Amino acid sequence: MTLRPGRQFLQVPGPTNIPDRILNAMHRPALDFASPGFMDIAIDCFERVKPLFGTDGEVFFYTASGHGAWEAAFVNLFETGDTILMPETGRFSLTWGEMASSFGLKIETIPNDWRTAIDVDALEDILRRDTDHRIKAVLAVHTETATGVTSDVRAMRTAINAAGHPALLVIDAIASFMTTPLPMDEWGIDVVIAACQKGLMMPPGLSFTAAGPKALAATRRVGTLRDYWSWDARLGMEQYRRFCGTAPEHLIFGLRESITMLNEWGLDAVFARHERLAGAVRAAVAEWCRGGALEFNALHPEQRASSLTVVRRTDGGDADEIRQTARETFDVAVGGGLSHLAGLVFRIGHMGDLNDPMILGSLAGIEAALMQCNVPHESGLRAATEHLSTTAPVLENRDTRRIV
Repeated sequence: MTLRPGRQFLQVPGPTNIPDRILNAMHRPALDFASPGFMDIAIDCFERVKPLFGTDGEVFFYTASGHGAWEAAFVNLFETGDTILMPETGRFSLTWGEMASSFGLKIETIPNDWRTAIDVDALEDILRRDTDHRIKAVLAVHTETATGVTSDVRAMRTAINAAGHPALLVIDAIASFMTTPLPMDEWGIDVVIAACQKGLMMPPGLSFTAAGPKALAATRRVGTLRDYWSWDARLGMEQYRRFCGTAPEHLIFGLRESITMLNEWGLDAVFARHERLAGAVRAAVAEWCRGGALEFNALHPEQRASSLTVVRRTDGGDADEIRQTARETFDVAVGGGLSHLAGLVFRIGHMGDLNDPMILGSLAGIEAALMQCNVPHESGLRAATEHLSTTAPVLENRDTRRIV
């Protein structure tokens, strides 16, 4: 392997860049996880994470990827043979649905072209026709990481209410959490699923299910066999049961610092920064598209995600050629296409611990890859720079590097 100077620009849609403050917070000796010292840290995290979800409900922590939190939602809310409505959004809604089928759940869906948001009119129509309330819940992906499309969660709750249906609303916010507003209680969401390696700026390894009162009541009526994933088992204050085993101490140390940083910045500022940086990426991509070989995967501008942008190659070439050239030649790592989109798209992540120069540097590396791969395009760097120079920088405490 050739030794290369500098750092790779990490612009995949997860894991994201980890701030030095979080790395430093994790760089410490292990503690007795039953000791008062660690217990105080853990309880502090359990309470301080709730405002991030916008809930007064319970937030359960799992030493698992987001897929673990998916499974936790299934076994706590449903029994074999139950019917759920899961609108299609992309690869991750399909994978979530495959997991549901493995538990013997019946799935109704709303087909989707992987380029547009969930059709809430179709959702409402299905629920209106479900007069005997077979459908127990609507499960939806907020931001689909495979497609770069964000759906309207408030409109989903409005549709459920308009249909007069008792279905729970369960939202996968893995790609949107701490990048896009999702106030759980205010919007009437019953369960939010999240993970730590995107907007929370941490190494992978922690996932969460935030459960409101309707969901907590529903889990007590469900007879599904469960232990590790059980919400009820984790509600006791005994430390061992809160984590169902040895606590992931160093991830908790990192989470505490992540929560502190987000609160220092202010959540509104965090969301505004993500939207501003996303705007710079979109401005550049719009210019690249003028060459006729590229286009946005998300067809409607208002549905384009704040956390990532998915670019579709339309000239018959392989999008992985661009991605591999960006990584191997110009040290910019972007995501590839998944499932139906394999070889058709590349995905630019712009979530977590990022600033203007990091975005501009990454766009320059991708643009250099487009040139080397002979992909027709117009330069997008000026458009991105103009966007950043004409939109007010978000005022945050930017000291992410201090040692704690």
